[in-house]
Amino acid sequence: MLPAAQFAMAAADIHHRTPEFRAMYQRVLGQLRAFIGSKNDVILMAASGTGAMEASVSNLTSPGDRVLVLTAGKFGERWTALTKAFGCQVDVVTAPYGQTFALDAVRAALKPDTRAVYMQATETSTGARHDVAAVAELLRSAKSEALLVVDAITGLGTTHLEIDEWGLDVVIGGSQKAVMIPPGLAYLSVSERAWQRMETTKNPRYYFDLRRERKSAANGESAYTPAVALIAALGAAFDYIAGQAGGDLAIGRDTLIDNAETCAAMTRAALPAMGLRLFAPDAPAAAVTAILPPEGVDSGVIVKEMKTRFALTLTNGQGEMKGRIFRVAHLGYFDPLDTLAVIGALEQVAHDTLKTPGFKLGAALAAAQQILSARTKQLTATRQ
Repeated sequence: MLPAAQFAMAAADIHHRTPEFRAMYQRVLGQLRAFIGSKNDVILMAASGTGAMEASVSNLTSPGDRVLVLTAGKFGERWTALTKAFGCQVDVVTAPYGQTFALDAVRAALKPDTRAVYMQATETSTGARHDVAAVAELLRSAKSEALLVVDAITGLGTTHLEIDEWGLDVVIGGSQKAVMIPPGLAYLSVSERAWQRMETTKNPRYYFDLRRERKSAANGESAYTPAVALIAALGAAFDYIAGQAGGDLAIGRDTLIDNAETCAAMTRAALPAMGLRLFAPDAPAAAVTAILPPEGVDSGVIVKEMKTRFALTLTNGQGEMKGRIFRVAHLGYFDPLDTLAVIGALEQVAHDTLKTPGFKLGAALAAAQQILSARTKQLTATRQ
């Protein structure tokens, strides 16, 4: 967690129906719009990211509506469950875990009466990145009336998303990811097309009524009791991100994304030297890298070794992938030096526990250092 956000939370003792809170809330909403990178209205809710996912179903569909879900992992499967829960007719395009879906399959599944398309920007469970821009272009070229809804909970702050240019109708984020504060806040960027759709949809909604939140936000309030301390922390996080770019939050966001891309590239480059393989080689994400352990090794062994020996937290696979992959995050407060520390620790595990044939200490770190040097030169040249 970002230290500045911790201090902000400790000091956030204001009541949520006061001028002081309204001023803070309006400021944070403005920062949120800049961070997301859209002119669309934004909604901030006291909920997990799944709450915002549910809101994007309940507000944008009616029972019996045809929707299309693009899924290649556990969080894509969550879209399927949510849309079915609200009575939609659900068409599904699937890809194996660790891969992304083919655009031809999306094109074939899109129907004239498809009302919404739901997808991830990055599939956190597999470390795969999906081509949001290509899906958006496909919908435009098909002259589809379908709204495009993107779960970018791990995509925002790690992946360049041109929301207005691509015509993304709803983009979802969560507080515990790239903005480096505890879980408990979900946020959405909502297009005018989506707001208009809400006027005719019939699915029930109450706490997650986005129109009610929009109306309250215009007056500097939330419709219901907000998570005051988390909102203060979010403002502090945005101040920190802006501070990395001379006070410009949009540039700070791009710097944050470049940092994630660099850390992910360093990690990918280091794997072969340790006898490890990338789980999503054809579409790797920058938010998280999913890694295959050596043949016959339970990934939980690596996760446990990293925790007990080096106090480093890696994540095992989810569901059926437990024991088959482990994941290294590159979100937010991590930087290249942190990444080098993780790679160095992984080298120790590869040397002492995995006993990888032909392994040489330092080879993975050298590969990562080469990437860091090249990326630093490239980014420096780009920013000049």
